[in-house]
Amino acid sequence: MMKRHVITAAAALLVACGGGPNEYDASGVFEATEVTVSARASGELVWFDPAEGQTVAADEAVGLVDTTQLYLQKMQLLGTLRAVDARRYDVGRQVASLGEQLSAQRREQARFGNLVRDGAATQKQLDDIAAAVATLEKQLAAQTATLASANASLDGEAQALAAQLAQLDDRIAKSVVASPIDGTVLARYAERGELAAQGRALFKVADLERMFLRVYITAGQLASIRLGQRVRVFADPGGDGRRREYAGTVSWISDRAEFTPKTIQTRDERANLVYAVKVAVPNDGYIRSGMYGDMAVGPEAASDAPGTGAGE
Repeated sequence: MMKRHVITAAAALLVACGGGPNEYDASGVFEATEVTVSARASGELVWFDPAEGQTVAADEAVGLVDTTQLYLQKMQLLGTLRAVDARRYDVGRQVASLGEQLSAQRREQARFGNLVRDGAATQKQLDDIAAAVATLEKQLAAQTATLASANASLDGEAQALAAQLAQLDDRIAKSVVASPIDGTVLARYAERGELAAQGRALFKVADLERMFLRVYITAGQLASIRLGQRVRVFADPGGDGRRREYAGTVSWISDRAEFTPKTIQTRDERANLVYAVKVAVPNDGYIRSGMYGDMAVGPEAASDAPGTGAGE
């Protein structure tokens, strides 16, 4: 089940910038797009190999739930399908004899018609041949319809078997454990040999190459923010007193006001109505989920160089 998961609580809304080089409009925490990958089939994990910290590609297989019984069921259905195909009638061959008889009678009918015109045969003889032709035509039509009906029934059986085979193929495909996104494995919840029940969480993966800074802005600041706008983002790794500057893009603005998150320290600030904003930031490897960051809006926000060091 895919979801965008906030790693830590939202950070405080800070005072609007005043013009100094190190001031900013809002601050928050970085978060990543996380996916908790769950088992889509039940059975023993015969292979399971994601390691924490491992980089995986979208649709890359990292595990497999036992498919032995599914494979045997598929082989059984394939055998049944071959048996159904063997019972199928070749309509042309089955009615070939009647067709030849009918053709012969029609030739006789034409010949006796000529004889009747020449006075060499009686009308009764011609009528008898015409009756025989009509009988053969009815027999041919009836047998053709019977064989076609039988084949239609076999077609229905074959379609039902094909649908069952498709279901088995789908279940076999869902027995493969794969990551739905490009990302890094954050946690592993199962081991090889364990029983995986459908819906059980197996591992968690996150896209750490494209991070999001979640900040909160006031209604007054809302007019200066728009989707797709380039802004300056500062990441604070701590320790050396230096911040790293990135070019961010506003990717989401909440359409509803909310009270400032309770992580804000003062009661007055918590009573303010604010709007949540997400800023997409390319990660150069220094940004971590839960790390504090700042956002600055202004004409100088067009910097495209990620990871530029900026002193406090």
